[in-house]
Order: sequence, then C-alpha cells, then structure tokens
Amino acid sequence: MQNIKTYTSHQETQPLVSFVIAYYDLPVQMLGKCIGSILALALHPGEREIIVIDDGSNVSPMNILMQYGEEIIYVRQKNAGLSNARNKGIEMATGQYIQFVDADDWLVAEPYNHCLNLLKQSPDTDMVIFDFTTTDKQQSSYKDTTYPSGTDLMRHHNIHGMACGYLFQKKTLSELRFTSGIYHEDEEFTPQLLIRSENIIVTTAQAYYYNQRPGSITNSGNNEKKLKRLDDFQGVLKRLNLIADRLPNNDRLAMQRRVAQLTMDYIYQVIIQTRSLQQLNTSIETLRKEGLFPLPANNYSQKYTWFRHLSNTNIGRALLIKTLPLLKTER
Repeated sequence: MQNIKTYTSHQETQPLVSFVIAYYDLPVQMLGKCIGSILALALHPGEREIIVIDDGSNVSPMNILMQYGEEIIYVRQKNAGLSNARNKGIEMATGQYIQFVDADDWLVAEPYNHCLNLLKQSPDTDMVIFDFTTTDKQQSSYKDTTYPSGTDLMRHHNIHGMACGYLFQKKTLSELRFTSGIYHEDEEFTPQLLIRSENIIVTTAQAYYYNQRPGSITNSGNNEKKLKRLDDFQGVLKRLNLIADRLPNNDRLAMQRRVAQLTMDYIYQVIIQTRSLQQLNTSIETLRKEGLFPLPANNYSQKYTWFRHLSNTNIGRALLIKTLPLLKTER
C-alpha cells in the first residue's frame, strides 16, 4: 500500500493531463494494459496523473498496481456505478485536462501523442476530440479542424457520445457531473460539456482503442438491462430537451440538433433491442407527449432525413422493424 501514491488536494506542479480509469471486476491484465498505454505516451511523470477508481470490485487489483509504485493514485469505493466512479475521479483530478479511459480499453500511443502535441502547440485549447479504433491498423496521417466553440461544432455536425473521446480542460466542467445510476450517462454528459467549451480541435487521429467485449455493459444481452437502458435513454432525452429550452438561442439550436440525433438513435435502439412494432409505437407515443416526436424537419444528414420520414408513418415503421435488425450494427 505504501507504494501507491497518496491523494492530496495540492501538487507541487500541475499535471497536464489527469487520466481517470474506472475499474470494476475485470481481469487485472486488462487494467495493466490500459495503464501501460498511458505510461507509453510522450509525457514526463510530472505531466501525467493516473487515477484508478475501483468501484467496489470483488477482488482488488492492488497486486498489479503495486508494480507501478507512485505512478498510480488508487481509490477503492463501495460499488456505485460508472457515473459515481468518474465523478470521484473528477473530484480528485489536479490536471489541467481530463481524459477518461475505461479499464478494458487503452490509448494508442502515436495518435494520442498527436492530440497531446495539439494541446502543447495551442495552450488556449479547451478540448481535443479524437476518433476511436477497433483494429491494429496504423494511420499514416491526421486531419485537424478547429472550431471556435462546441456550440458551433454541434450546430453543424453530428458528434459521438462517448466521453472517452474527449480530452478537455477540467475548468470547463464547472458544476457538470455524470448522472448517477443510469445507462447512457455519456450521451447526457458530452453535449453539455461541449456547450461549455471554446477553442476546440477535432482530429481524425484514432487515439482510443475501444475493446468490444461480449460481456461489456453495452453488449449485455440481459433483457432487464435492455429495458433499463431504453428507459434511461428516454430519461436522458427528456432532460436534455428541458436544458435546451433554457439556453441562449445558438446554444439552444445546437442542443436541439443533438437531441434530435439522440432521439433517432433511441428509436433505432427500440427497434434493435425489442424488434416489436407494438413497443416501437408505444415508445413513439411517449416521445410525442414529451414534444420529442415527430423528429424536427431539418436536413441534419441524409440518414437522419430518411429515418425521419420512415419513422413518421405506420408503413415506414413496419419497414424499419423488418430491415434494421438485418443490417450491420454501427457504433
């Protein structure tokens, strides 16, 4: 225990990045690979802070963490879910920037170093948004695009929901935290984070390896969990819709686009998870009562446009039920 760094609220020098790893009941080798990918980055020890939040695992990973000595801040808490684990990490983080990493995933050195270089070259950057990969294929080049604000980005482009794809200034959070006890916490968190952010760089660098495990939360086949995921997703839509109504005009338009995109994703998930036309119609009627359906008549993307038309008719919904489960699932 003495080889693990003890948390204090004040550091002699501020790290550039705090890496927050939420861990719960995974093989310790996965956690080791995740930590190793962070240590392999082009950061000096004083530039990084690695915080492992053990969310009440049945077996503590202390044995493997001991080998890292003071490189790791380890906290074990009573099982309270991913949101609470990340919120604890936010509270403890002393770095200028925060990077969430799930314990079964890892960072890809060369493209992630590119993200770090972007920060060092432009110190006023609030956020770097990067891409994911599920293969070992190496990239040869990256394209970087700057935006004056998250609002500007969200008004004109779709965004991904996973919080692990955002390297962001801690100060932009203010009081923002993850909602406890729900699935789809990322989808609620990330658009609110973007609304708070300025000076954003979006890069095509595939800096995060997403490990698609059969037993992961998103791939769980448990029917009870499937229904809870759908209920929680619906709750996220309602809360974001209420938030949008209270925002200034440009922020509101940006959030409304994101809510529309997420509503389309929710309807898609109802179809894929239940394959029931009756359940689809029931869910759509609930969305209608909340002012979330029909989907806004905006041409956000070609996919959105055709999905909006099909979901708005009985014949179109029946067609979606028959065809969507046959298509390859997209992230």
